[in-house]
Amino acid sequence: MLVDSHCHLDFPDFAEDLDGVVSRAGAAGVGLMLTIGTKLHAFPTVRGVAERFPNIYCSVGVHPHEAENDWGYAAETLIAETHHPKVVAIGETGLDYFYDHSPRELQQKSFRAHCDAARRTGLPMVIHTRDADDDTISLLESELAHGPFTGVIHCFTGTRRLAEACLAMGFYISISGIITFKSAADLKQTVAEAVPLEKLLVETDSPYLAPIPHRGKRNEPAFTRKTAECVAGLKGVSIDALAEATTANFFTLFNKVPRAALLEQAA
Repeated sequence: MLVDSHCHLDFPDFAEDLDGVVSRAGAAGVGLMLTIGTKLHAFPTVRGVAERFPNIYCSVGVHPHEAENDWGYAAETLIAETHHPKVVAIGETGLDYFYDHSPRELQQKSFRAHCDAARRTGLPMVIHTRDADDDTISLLESELAHGPFTGVIHCFTGTRRLAEACLAMGFYISISGIITFKSAADLKQTVAEAVPLEKLLVETDSPYLAPIPHRGKRNEPAFTRKTAECVAGLKGVSIDALAEATTANFFTLFNKVPRAALLEQAA
């Protein structure tokens, strides 16, 4: 089975047919989903989705777009939510210099608070980075100097240099439906040549970024398979081998998720 390592099932796009979305994911062989927190005030809804379905887990965090909405930038705020058994990660957090919806210095402040929470809880961090390679690398390097933590660069679209730097720091790389786009030649080359199979995850980032042939439609976890098929081709392995590797990677990184959760779905 496959795992959708990053989706947003609390978003209004799924409000009317969430049961159908989860059912279609299972029919497509997507046995687990990680629904991602982006705003603290909306986190109870995120957690509620995870509580409702046995094969869905969640993260708690503040997206860089929301960093200006002062949440105190205290790791304790995030840590308090991680005692729940379904909360298995910190984020998503990071830097987005493409949109700059929040001032860069506040994005960095928020990012550092998430690093602190990940370090103190031992939970992995879900990282968003766009047009911010240099600052992402330097911030992670400086934070790791204070103590170890791990995580994933989600929806990776950055440079080969960013991939290699993050891999060297021990982070995983997650690939979305963008990999299927005709415009993604550089990304395809980076994934094929620079990202080892044992560090790969797959995701939808749904409801956004539906892979071909669904591009332009609402994305959903069932479409993880289309992304996985593309990545398998780039890595020269079968879809079954890719699914086995990325699922194993998910459990290694998100080690608070019980492996029995996937076995129950397979049964």
